[in-house]
Amino acid sequence: MSSAIPATGAVPATGFLAAYDAPLLIDGRLRQASDGGVFDNVDPFTERVLGTAAEATSADAREAVAAARRAADTTSWADDHGFRARCLRQLHEAMDRHREELRAMVVSEVGCPISMTRGLQLDQPLADIPAMAELAERYTYERALPRGTSGAAGERLLLRRPQGVVVAITPYNYPIQNLLIKLVPALAAGNTVVAKPSPLTPWCATFIGRLVAEETDIPAGVVNILTGTSVEMSEQLVADPDVDMIAFTGSTAVGRSIMASAAGTVKKTVMELGGKSPHLILPDADVPAAVRWGLLALFRHAGQGCSKLTRVLLPRSRYEEGLQAAAATAAEVAWGDPWDERNIMGPLIGPAARDRALSYTEKAVAEGARILTGGRIPQRMPHGYFLEPTIVCDVGPRDTIAQEEIFGPVAAVLPYDDVEDGVRIANDTVFGLSGGVWGGSVDEALAVARRIRSGTMTVNGSYWYGNDTPFGGVKQSGLGRELGVIGFEEFLDYRVIGHPAS
Repeated sequence: MSSAIPATGAVPATGFLAAYDAPLLIDGRLRQASDGGVFDNVDPFTERVLGTAAEATSADAREAVAAARRAADTTSWADDHGFRARCLRQLHEAMDRHREELRAMVVSEVGCPISMTRGLQLDQPLADIPAMAELAERYTYERALPRGTSGAAGERLLLRRPQGVVVAITPYNYPIQNLLIKLVPALAAGNTVVAKPSPLTPWCATFIGRLVAEETDIPAGVVNILTGTSVEMSEQLVADPDVDMIAFTGSTAVGRSIMASAAGTVKKTVMELGGKSPHLILPDADVPAAVRWGLLALFRHAGQGCSKLTRVLLPRSRYEEGLQAAAATAAEVAWGDPWDERNIMGPLIGPAARDRALSYTEKAVAEGARILTGGRIPQRMPHGYFLEPTIVCDVGPRDTIAQEEIFGPVAAVLPYDDVEDGVRIANDTVFGLSGGVWGGSVDEALAVARRIRSGTMTVNGSYWYGNDTPFGGVKQSGLGRELGVIGFEEFLDYRVIGHPAS
């Protein structure tokens, strides 16, 4: 274990980032792509190239998987629970030493407001690592099963063993959090990992890979980091017969493609996919408070979150009151420079994401809805991939904007007739990731929340997220769960051994 990276205090966007080298990590070595290829990493706020990242080749992917397979099959990583826990604590300590470099990196390559790094973008997932290290040590990996009534003459032993080689594919919106909630439990459970971050945000993962290689005792091949834009390289990782499991966060469309590729070798898949989550505001609710809470949460990070409450369901009897509150809320959103602690909304990740969001507002108008606020590229900023906080109202339940995920600062407002109608509309999508209910009576709101098919729900703004909360979706919002003991156990398999009584 070495300390080649100097720890620092607060790090500005220049300096450290300008000199950053973003290598691959393959079989314990930090290196460039086998053919020397690189691609640009662009700051979505300045629109300038921060630097480059290695463009991993198919040969690099094969080498990474082979290294992970070898480490899984020939080392004691899977069985030495105490060593794994120690290595994870080393990773936590290393990331803590370099917290400010990571903070500068995530703001620069993601464009998220720096205030978000005090929570889910950095500090919260970093603080959660020790709990997973402790679980690696204290979990019961073997236990005797009680004698059953099947007539078995001997004893039975239930084993929980790691899946083996895990490929973790992560998105751009929360690059550190999404990597850690796959990498850390996978390692804690005894797996080896090949991680592939989004090519839109490659540096956070490569920096963590550098820490793994230089500041921990994690053996060569246990963690491998590949960056690149090649679809073929990603498809190869998914289809490789030496890979046992895929952990993926991203769109439902890509998730379907991964499942199809993984089916060839019957790999396990855990997927956190898209969402079109409803915020059902009941007739007796404090409508202005409910609307304001939901929309401020939606516009935070420019709507780039899969569990955002992007459909606002208002009772017809209070529809105009709700629209007034929505317009007022959009006007108070603080947006702009992500380095300004006062802002809650930065730019979208790139021009394609901004154009996609704009296309949905245009289609909504063509289908009969109207734009209440926003819907334009703001002129007051000379750079940055910004879109105004946008609210589209008079939306029908089957309109495109009510059915498809946008991943931008766009809210769709739908009227409903009564609570039964509201529940029907809330459930009327292929998605089921998250949702919210707000009512004057908590008991009634909770009863309504139970009727909405989704993996997570909030009632009257109560926050459900935590490192012990199993997170994931139903319907086409995903398979399996992340976080907590349940998320840890996704990376373990069941085995049973029958043996004579000793």
